Amino acid sequence: MNTFELIYEQVKRIPRGKVATYGQIAALAGNPRLSRVVGYALHVNPDPSSIPCHRVVNKEGRVSSAFAFGGENAQITLLEKEGVGFIDGHVDMNKYRWRP
Repeated sequence: MNTFELIYEQVKRIPRGKVATYGQIAALAGNPRLSRVVGYALHVNPDPSSIPCHRVVNKEGRVSSAFAFGGENAQITLLEKEGVGFIDGHVDMNKYRWRP
């Protein structure tokens, strides 16, 4: 399995209504130093219907301004539809961070 595939497998595990950080996904995929690579992998997500890349945010709970499938507003909308709450423009990480 290549690095992107490892990343996608971890992203698939994030439950509906939860988020994970780029660094968290990198660590779960086997290398905590690859958080930027997680971003690259999600930007070229080959199957958004199966790989919920909208559930990955930065360590402060901010969505990506370069969200690959419609921009940051689309990412916010997708997360809100799943019940994820925001405080001052970022995800409430205390409440919605995924803890596998």
